[in-house]
Amino acid sequence: MSRLSWIAAALGALTLSSLGGAAHAAAPQFKRTACAGDYKGVDLKVECGNLVVDETRGDPKSRRIKVAVAIVHAAQPKAGLPPVVFLHGGPGGSALAGLPRTLKSKALREFVAADQDWIYLDQRGGGQSEPNLDCPGANLTDAGPPSEKDARAIVACLKAFQAKGVNLSRYNAVEVAQDVQDLRKVLKLPLIDLFGGSYGTRIEAAIQTHAPQGVRAVVQDSPWPPEADWTVGGPAMVSNSIDIVMAKCAVVAECAKRYPDLKAKLAGVAARWLAGPQTIGGKTYTADDLGGYLMDASYFTAGVLPRDLWKIIQGEVAPVAAFVESRDYYSEGQFMTHLCKEEIPFEDRSAVATGTETDPVARLMVVSMQRIHDVCAAIDVGPISKVEQAPVKTAIPTLFLAAEIDPGCPPDLTRAAAKGYQGSQVVIVTNATHGVSRNSPCARKIIRSFFQDPTQPVDRSCLPAADAPMGFTYK
Repeated sequence: MSRLSWIAAALGALTLSSLGGAAHAAAPQFKRTACAGDYKGVDLKVECGNLVVDETRGDPKSRRIKVAVAIVHAAQPKAGLPPVVFLHGGPGGSALAGLPRTLKSKALREFVAADQDWIYLDQRGGGQSEPNLDCPGANLTDAGPPSEKDARAIVACLKAFQAKGVNLSRYNAVEVAQDVQDLRKVLKLPLIDLFGGSYGTRIEAAIQTHAPQGVRAVVQDSPWPPEADWTVGGPAMVSNSIDIVMAKCAVVAECAKRYPDLKAKLAGVAARWLAGPQTIGGKTYTADDLGGYLMDASYFTAGVLPRDLWKIIQGEVAPVAAFVESRDYYSEGQFMTHLCKEEIPFEDRSAVATGTETDPVARLMVVSMQRIHDVCAAIDVGPISKVEQAPVKTAIPTLFLAAEIDPGCPPDLTRAAAKGYQGSQVVIVTNATHGVSRNSPCARKIIRSFFQDPTQPVDRSCLPAADAPMGFTYK
């Protein structure tokens, strides 16, 4: 899931109020603009613009909104390969905020814009798109609002957007799927490929279900399928992910020696934090703080997790404190409009706690995940369709890349979901964490070869063995 939020930049300098003026029944348009961001040192040609569409399709009185787009031209374009449309995670993340950094990354350039153009967009409601449903001052993580105050602030923020005329029912995966098709048409692209990461794979699923025209091939990195439950079973997924890391530590001599009996000791710390807030170093922390940290850390930093867990066990809360200071990485409104439409209506608030009774680490996430339900109960995102919870069935060639260690998108979900994708290929990467392509040279090689010919089996010979020991950082 994309970890950065971005307050709407002035691409085109239109405000929310000016976007909501006269009635529109116009066709989608693409208007070129200057690129927002520091592209100095980027050696690729990048063109930027806005896809301008009706917020509510089919409504002649709809406001017009902007979807920010950046087109990155390939370093060595190969004839016959269509452009790749990149779909960021979250929901509530941004593709354009970190794009200059991506294009300066030697690792990511192994497949990004190597021989295909790549098209990045900030999905409607977030990033550099307008409006941006950001809620300044409210915190939100994948585990949910970390306090009642944050939950109330998000509700008030969303209701304020509604009062300004924003139609919250139009900020979800189905609408983004239609935006992608509108972009394909206005750019006159007969074919496109898709690359999605984390919740971006949920957008890919919506495209493959609702708007598959012109899609040649799809890569899902750290997949989140429509039929999965976000909150019910969510605490256990986090706990299981941490268990995997601790078990891997236990079989590496150096790690086991430095951090003995991690599982029992972490359970003891979790039970203590669940009993009440902890005041350490003059600051007070809650069970929500620890739970959110554990989920975030096991997403991306499994290699240092045993070291940092040991710090916490010893009473040093610096890892948690650093996390608490960085919890404003989502466009909160966009996050909630998606979840309240596509996930939470199909889940039971009371069932979030099911199975956590004997697992204090899992219990750390229960209350914050239940707050997601509370926010959804307080806002109106329009009619709900069971189609949004149905498994995908498609014949579009799809490559699934799943990490062995992933508290949000565990590999079992990928294996189950892939059954509906005719001829799909599933790659589970040992010792990898969320966002497989970021840290795996083998995964990057596989992605590029798949896009070059999605009809052929990918070469898995570079993947680590299933029993390969995990590397840990101790300093």
